[in-house]
Amino acid sequence: MEGSSEPLLDAKSKVTSQLLDFQWKLGMAVSSDSCRSLKYPYVAVMLKVADESGQVKKKSFEMTIPQFQQTLGLFPYLGYYE
Repeated sequence: MEGSSEPLLDAKSKVTSQLLDFQWKLGMAVSSDSCRSLKYPYVAVMLKVADESGQVKKKSFEMTIPQFQQTLGLFPYLGYYE
């Protein structure tokens, strides 16, 4: 489409998953069983993804704030711009 900012997939591309939900929360741990001192905040991310068969799976992981900011920069439609 002319004037569209959405990326176009070429004929060889195949979409294998669809993002259904994206949630995140900011956390700060001060200590754990394996570390005496945890000084840095982190972002916990929870995704809900449907695979090509329609089966819904939940994925969760943690990232640093700079990693999270970089990841959000990949999704301009979420309204985040650096």
